[in-house]
Amino acid sequence: MWGAIRQWFDSREVREVGTTPDYRFSLANERTFLAWIRTGLAFVAGGLGIAQFLPPLPIAHLREVIAIALLLLGGGVAIRAVDRWARNERAMRLGRDLPPSRFPALLAVLIGLGSLLLVAAVLVQAIE
Repeated sequence: MWGAIRQWFDSREVREVGTTPDYRFSLANERTFLAWIRTGLAFVAGGLGIAQFLPPLPIAHLREVIAIALLLLGGGVAIRAVDRWARNERAMRLGRDLPPSRFPALLAVLIGLGSLLLVAAVLVQAIE
């Protein structure tokens, strides 16, 4: 585990293994990383926006729950992004297949479930 985390901060850990891949692949890997970081930042911005600007909702603490969920999701996406970048870079340098990831499916399911919960909250509010 600590070796994987060390790769995030020390590019020599990644660059000393294997052979240098075509730079286009490394740049594509970096662009994918940056796209995930933007996604994480969007979740964080949404969480902060909800915490600061959304008025209290009729369901007690729903606003805070939504804000905290988005903030945690944003942090999780950012951490997963750097881990994915390092794993992909290492795999490319070693000439291996890119490691599979369940994270996009997990993220989609979490967002889908979250939206269903919010739809239920809106319906509860409309009924009252």
